[in-house]
Amino acid sequence: MKKTTPLIILFFLFSKFILFAQIKFCSWNIQNFGKSKTENHIKFIANTLNGYDVVAIVEVVAGLGGSQAVARLADELNRKGSKWDYSISDPTTGSPSKSERYAFLWKTSKLKKIGAAFLENKYQTEIEREPYLATFSSGNKEFTIATFHALPKNKHPEQEIKYLKFIPGEFLSKNIIFSGDFNCPESHTVFNPLKVSGYLSAFTKQKTSLKTKCVNNDCLASEYDNIFYKASKIHLIKSGVVHFYKEFSILKEARKISDHLPVYLEFSIN
Repeated sequence: MKKTTPLIILFFLFSKFILFAQIKFCSWNIQNFGKSKTENHIKFIANTLNGYDVVAIVEVVAGLGGSQAVARLADELNRKGSKWDYSISDPTTGSPSKSERYAFLWKTSKLKKIGAAFLENKYQTEIEREPYLATFSSGNKEFTIATFHALPKNKHPEQEIKYLKFIPGEFLSKNIIFSGDFNCPESHTVFNPLKVSGYLSAFTKQKTSLKTKCVNNDCLASEYDNIFYKASKIHLIKSGVVHFYKEFSILKEARKISDHLPVYLEFSIN
């Protein structure tokens, strides 16, 4: 019988460690994610998200159909070879007309959720749609995603975003990653406190929302979606956006899926 060399054993263990340590995270504002999404929409969304380990969804309908849409998506993802679990927030506590839900979905073979996900309600009077937080573990290392949907640009989202800087102080032991639709470019000074405390943005000058019509093949409108991570705790491997609309011959059809691009972060934990 051929003897396995120590070098081969070390290579095998190192390869397993690398595969285990790398985490693929996607954040997506799926416009009006609820009963308006058809079976084909859900299948398209599942195909788009299947390659990630954990997903944060913004703009889940608070009323009838929102929670069911998340369950439909999880069921479709489970048909693709990996077991997925999910968590859905209660409706946010701002005005009823702006109330939404958030959701997390994750591959159970890659990540374990630690404790219950929750809406951060300390600033619920200052923030219309308070962030939704969930902690996950990869091996013996943990990270917490705080996903957020700010007010529209014309409603001055910076008046809400400014409160995000206090959240890391509320959870000193947690490695927090902020994600979502901020309706505000990362170059805005409201993000300076996070940057000063060591946070980096995954994207700079990256438009992530769709126009209603493409102009000279330019279909992107504004720099709204982003991911902010603590440079001392997160090692960036890769970040990017998914130009899913290019799979449609008509932009109007793509916008039935969403008016925002998925944004993603591939990382390891320091």
